Amino acid sequence: MKLFLKGTRCDSPKCAIERRDSPPGQQQSRRGKLTDYGQHLREKQKVKHYYGVLERQFRTYFARAQRSKGNTGVALMSLFERRLDNVIHRLGFGQSRSQARQMVAHGHITVNGRRCDIPSYLLHVGDVVRIKNRGKSLQMAQANLSESGRQVPDFLTLVEGPIPEGRLARLPEFDDVSIPVQPQLIVELLSK
Repeated sequence: MKLFLKGTRCDSPKCAIERRDSPPGQQQSRRGKLTDYGQHLREKQKVKHYYGVLERQFRTYFARAQRSKGNTGVALMSLFERRLDNVIHRLGFGQSRSQARQMVAHGHITVNGRRCDIPSYLLHVGDVVRIKNRGKSLQMAQANLSESGRQVPDFLTLVEGPIPEGRLARLPEFDDVSIPVQPQLIVELLSK
């Protein structure tokens, strides 16, 4: 499955999935049907790779989602969508999540007027994400905004101007998740 981890490169002919239809290795034969555990694990790994989190962070997010009210799987995906690096990517300031993560870590982003260099920072409703008023920061963001023709999701609002900014208008719901995922399989796996 294409996870678009490399940004726009996944649309080009250099994408590894289009060059190879089978898994890597000399023996191209596949094993039999995937077990239930394998399906559950594959969903979890897909989400981990997509959002760029490690196992310990993933467990922390899951514990937080379990403590919240409502469906645990939907709460988990909402937490991932509210991460600062993900919001930067979804607004179009970064081509990929890894580039958005680097922009945050290098100090190109402010949240509510204060510098934030933590990519896993969780945004709350009403938080304003703005590009720093520096030449390189603005140049990088403007280039990515003009290059990416992607739609901004409903839970975010984008204000384009001399200094681009975005706002978290509401908490993301399951329909706002950009990856086809079955969070119930993840919850079943981690609840054992």
